[in-house]
Amino acid sequence: MAAVRGGRVRRAVQTGPTLEEVARRAGVGRGTVSRVINGSPRVSDRTRAAVEDAVAELGYVPNRVARALAAGSADTVALVVPEPESRFFTEPYFPAIVQGIGAELADADMQLLLTLLHGQEDRDRFAQYAAAHRIDGVLLVSVHADHTLPDLLARSDIPAVLGGRRRAAEPVPYVDCDNTGGARSAVGHLLARGRETIATVTGPEDVYAARCRVEGYREALREADRPLDEALLACGDFTEEGGNRAMRQLLDRTPGLDAVFCASDVMAAGARRVLREAGRSVPDDVALVGFDDSVVARHMDPPLTTVRQPITAMGREMARVLLELLGKWTPGAAAGPAGSGPVRGEGDSRHRILPTELVSRDSS
Repeated sequence: MAAVRGGRVRRAVQTGPTLEEVARRAGVGRGTVSRVINGSPRVSDRTRAAVEDAVAELGYVPNRVARALAAGSADTVALVVPEPESRFFTEPYFPAIVQGIGAELADADMQLLLTLLHGQEDRDRFAQYAAAHRIDGVLLVSVHADHTLPDLLARSDIPAVLGGRRRAAEPVPYVDCDNTGGARSAVGHLLARGRETIATVTGPEDVYAARCRVEGYREALREADRPLDEALLACGDFTEEGGNRAMRQLLDRTPGLDAVFCASDVMAAGARRVLREAGRSVPDDVALVGFDDSVVARHMDPPLTTVRQPITAMGREMARVLLELLGKWTPGAAAGPAGSGPVRGEGDSRHRILPTELVSRDSS
């Protein structure tokens, strides 16, 4: 997997024997070697054997990129993450979705180019890079409401698929999970456990998934005829420190709260630390629920009740949608892991929503 930072590509330099050296060893022209490597029938058996012997003796590896470009394809997909390295390398969500994307692209013999972008200038530069047909398509994760890169790619006819959405009526193909239903089940679980004052630590307001999780929280309270108290909502940013800050705000506003639903496991870890510092026992004094079912949830003390979103399966499904757009994959052609099948969005197979599942553990 190659990497792009700040819109600049770091290129690998090919080493080892060249096509010309193979041609000299076989006693043929460069074009003949190319035809043999590309499986052309316009080569005699004797010549083909000579070239294949030369390739084996020299250990020649064809330049895949050059071959793909000659065929009108780069055989490469870019994964764009508009987040700083500090988030990408520390939050469990990103490795899990890369794992799913990488597995599906490997099955299709496609390369993955990881791209971390930090601002509009980087996004514009990447859009120009993509428009030069150096990649076949783009996968984007962690998109915010104001991100314009998907629209820039669409205007350049570059196929793109989002992990999540910027808004409800998202025109760009996407794969998402049932954020609203997952949050609703989390709060319903707390209500069923007899909790009376249930707070929530939300994600950023400009992230559609975060807004959906707030809506799920509200729906669960409405269905239970519980009053909605805005003092019980505190905004985080999907980081541990954000969960820490939000939990402090909630305790200052409503010291008697007895349950908290956090919109991510990482924020729940931050909230857990503040509760411990405040002398609140989990779950005896305050029940705690997260969202993601990441490794963080399983390793917390006590283990965290959480909403499982199938992140690795979402990555696979993103890659599948893009491969379909590129004409390189058709539904049913490849089998993913158990439980990875999509719940299709209404009316458009390019918009896919995967189910979530509540995982009950000792924190609630």
